[in-house]
Amino acid sequence: MSRRVSKIFKFVKFLSSRYEKFKNIILDILFPRFCLRCQKEGDWICPDCLSTIDILEYQYCPFCMQKIFEESICLKHKNKNLDKLFFAVSYENSLIKKAIKKFKYPPFLRELTPYFCYLIISHFLLIENKTILENINNSFLVPVPISSFKKRWRGYNQSEEIAKQLSISLKIPVLINNLIKTKKTQSQFKLSKNERIENVKNVFEIKNAQEIQGKRIFLVDDVFTTGATMEECARTLKNAGARNVFGITIAREELIE
Repeated sequence: MSRRVSKIFKFVKFLSSRYEKFKNIILDILFPRFCLRCQKEGDWICPDCLSTIDILEYQYCPFCMQKIFEESICLKHKNKNLDKLFFAVSYENSLIKKAIKKFKYPPFLRELTPYFCYLIISHFLLIENKTILENINNSFLVPVPISSFKKRWRGYNQSEEIAKQLSISLKIPVLINNLIKTKKTQSQFKLSKNERIENVKNVFEIKNAQEIQGKRIFLVDDVFTTGATMEECARTLKNAGARNVFGITIAREELIE
């Protein structure tokens, strides 16, 4: 009986894989992809337009424009909970801004995830920072959580999608549903810096502190603006025992000090 069940399972899995391929072919026919910048058919961001995006070759303090090298820290912000921030590009890039908007809002282009992860991995390679590759067995990728309402509305957590894709390349496991958001908050979009800090204060919790104690956490989000959300997540993680918290985002908005 068990052998028969095994054969049935394999057959269902085979049909499922064929269905996914067939479904993707149909979707490409009915809803062809056009580059968000030049409108060339075939990709959401064509290779030519992808090559025009300036990927950052340096690392900066999360909270100011101080250039950071591998072992250095920004003395001005050394007491922050977020230890470092890896961001691939500037949010001022019009193509990036348009792509992230379509990733987070209708039409919810989930398929943009690999393009964003390509930029992030390219940034890691350019800055030659070994931090990301050290102690992989002692590290987790943790997506910034969103409310259950927003996840149902979008159909996915954009930070979780990025983390899962990065996990494949970096070989660092993703830890989902440990850092959770427990309170509904206003959208950060139109709030001032101080309002953003108050808006996210004490809205995150850790479900299993033992799982992250002594670990290096790479906190994943899409855009770093004032840093209020990531800093609050980092505070929550460190209070629960995380050793280090490093941020990873696609882009960072230009900071006005």
